[in-house]
Amino acid sequence: MENTIFSLVPPLLAIIMVLLTKRVLLSLGAGILSAALLVEEFSPVGSLLMLWNSFKISFWDGGLNVYNIYILLFILLLGVVTAFVSLSGGSTAFANWAIKRIKTKRGSKLLTAFLGIIIFVDDYFNALAVGQIARPITDSHKVSRAKLAYFIDSTSAPICVISPVSSWGAFLISQLGVIFTTHAVTEYTPLEAFITMAPMNFYVIATLAIVFFTAWTDFDLFEMKKHEKRAKETGVLFDPNKTNPGDMDGDFPDNQYGKVIDLLLPIISLVVVTLGLMFWTGYQLSGGSLDIFVIFENTDVPFSLFIAGLVASILAFLLYARQFKVNPNANMSYVWKALRTGIQSMLPAILILVFAWALSYLITALETGAFLATIVTENNIPVGIIPVLLFVLTAFMAFATGSSWGSFGILLPIGASIIMAIDPQLLLPVLAAVLAGAVFGDHCSPISDTTIMSATGAGVNVIDHVMTQLPYAITSAIIAAIGYLVLGLTGSVMIGLITVVGILILLFGFWTLSNKSGNKHSI
Repeated sequence: MENTIFSLVPPLLAIIMVLLTKRVLLSLGAGILSAALLVEEFSPVGSLLMLWNSFKISFWDGGLNVYNIYILLFILLLGVVTAFVSLSGGSTAFANWAIKRIKTKRGSKLLTAFLGIIIFVDDYFNALAVGQIARPITDSHKVSRAKLAYFIDSTSAPICVISPVSSWGAFLISQLGVIFTTHAVTEYTPLEAFITMAPMNFYVIATLAIVFFTAWTDFDLFEMKKHEKRAKETGVLFDPNKTNPGDMDGDFPDNQYGKVIDLLLPIISLVVVTLGLMFWTGYQLSGGSLDIFVIFENTDVPFSLFIAGLVASILAFLLYARQFKVNPNANMSYVWKALRTGIQSMLPAILILVFAWALSYLITALETGAFLATIVTENNIPVGIIPVLLFVLTAFMAFATGSSWGSFGILLPIGASIIMAIDPQLLLPVLAAVLAGAVFGDHCSPISDTTIMSATGAGVNVIDHVMTQLPYAITSAIIAAIGYLVLGLTGSVMIGLITVVGILILLFGFWTLSNKSGNKHSI
């Protein structure tokens, strides 16, 4: 069943079930079971063993899988930090402080978008840290959690994929190095190429433009309109009938002894310790190199996140403990409750992430990505449509596998091989189209780890986040696809970029004029 059309069945089954049933674990479980049966050709014993291996490998792969374990521990620790910040009254104090300075709903949305751009070192860290900082502010201005998740998700990966000083940038620059060596490309270094490719990533440009337009206006599409209407009219920021990972509102009594520093100090320590350890581990693992890009290429992100989470948790506890003498309600019983509540709040995200990893492992075993790649390599394709075709194919691969990095690893070298044999001048645009497609597919996929992280950071149901973000992602993708088609047909990056910018201006202008004329946006 490997490397055949049947390899598409498990991811498609999981995604279709998610969209129909809204039950993520059930849908992922169905995908995992079908994948195990296909890998082992429906052997009962073999399929059970494959199921066991798919979950075991997330924790043990010839030894402890410390990468995954550190990520899971970091998520749990962030739940603990959130619980202590809420218990100490830090969230309330910060929200009250922010309301006096950020007095409009627009300001709270713009702040979130800017934070997503500023905190760019890693998508996991971005998603969870921005959520912790921005949530009290957006909550106070009745911005729905779904919109908060959209802002988080649509500024994390899009910034990471064009920033050379990030975990993504380091990975991609190293990938470009291998590709350039293979094809004897000497016109530019991998770093120069990566920076040059940034304005060629039309999906990122369209996504960021729409994010800021949405933050400035009320550009609400489809499901997002329903969430925003409920938040505005009732003050209910998320569907109370659904599980919202990372949310623990109402679990602790009101605390008037909290201070702004009770929230800011743990978050600042999280940022500082993470960055410091990323530099330190990168420096150590690179053999003492002082090259910033070499450091980020070798840095240990999960370990850095884990230690930072541990430091922030201890600091958040100490800040609450100092209230024991002045706050009559502060005591150790609430400390244990905070630990328990913080961990419990993150368990849904942990379970979904583990299930997603298991499905990703089985999809790799089925060679789903390799099958999709053959669609391109085995057909005679006109050079003019190669950029847009690879954009669409990579998007579908990332959507089906839930992995943008896996899609990078498969289609970057394939795209390079195809275009180097036909028109080497389009090498960088084609590689940029692959990066753009991977981020788009990742944005749409309910089994993507970054999708899960963004929903967790915002405190909203994963499926609600997927359904509300989807129209924005598809809009950006259509604009990007038109840009890549124009680029391929004209051979000009500039004309493709002008096309993208022109469509965005027309879109924003049409929506603005329709609102001014009294015709409210109905979609």
